[in-house]
Amino acid sequence: MESAYYSNTQHIDFESVLAMDDPGMVSMFQALMASGLEGFLGCSAVIYEAALVDFFENASVRDDVIIKLSEIPKDVVFDARSIVSMSGEPVSLSGKKSQMKIEYLLLCDIMAKSISVKAGSFNAITVEKFSMLTTVVCGVRMNWAIVLFNILKKMVTPGSKQAKGFAVQISVLLENIPNLELGESSEFPASKILTENTVHRYVSLNDKVGAEEAAGAPKPKAASKKL
Repeated sequence: MESAYYSNTQHIDFESVLAMDDPGMVSMFQALMASGLEGFLGCSAVIYEAALVDFFENASVRDDVIIKLSEIPKDVVFDARSIVSMSGEPVSLSGKKSQMKIEYLLLCDIMAKSISVKAGSFNAITVEKFSMLTTVVCGVRMNWAIVLFNILKKMVTPGSKQAKGFAVQISVLLENIPNLELGESSEFPASKILTENTVHRYVSLNDKVGAEEAAGAPKPKAASKKL
């Protein structure tokens, strides 16, 4: 089944995507590796659905745990807005992802689906998503363990609207618990693993969407000629 526990997440086959003949994409994935997220996004893609269901239904967290993220300097965010821009003009933090170069558009998807794991539309840029993207693009040092734990805390808090994610990563952790009966395992859906082929498909689909949007855009009126 298309489990609710990994419906919005993505996994990355770094060996495959780093072999691409696309310098922009390769550079983006190398930056993602350098950020310290390689082990989190590229671990063994095995799912224990029964154990995941039990984890999310029965997990609890201590309410007195408080974790805060350090603010990224505004000048660094501004630099990132220019670096990722397709036009060269700083992207708007209240606009659409289509402002970005294709490799950073994909990076934005990865951060939204695999790090913040939130349900809903991923087309809009948000300050939170762009802050995460900035850490990768500009090489900002961040304690991802704290960030990811804070997200996991929200995911298992009763009444939270946070989408359940981290399916692969939690499965890996559960494997290391002695004497824990996990039940049958299944492979993470191939369609959700970023490989050279799926990245090419992503680029192709976005090129098609861009062409359709351009074709549907109203044509500018010709200037009237006065005699």
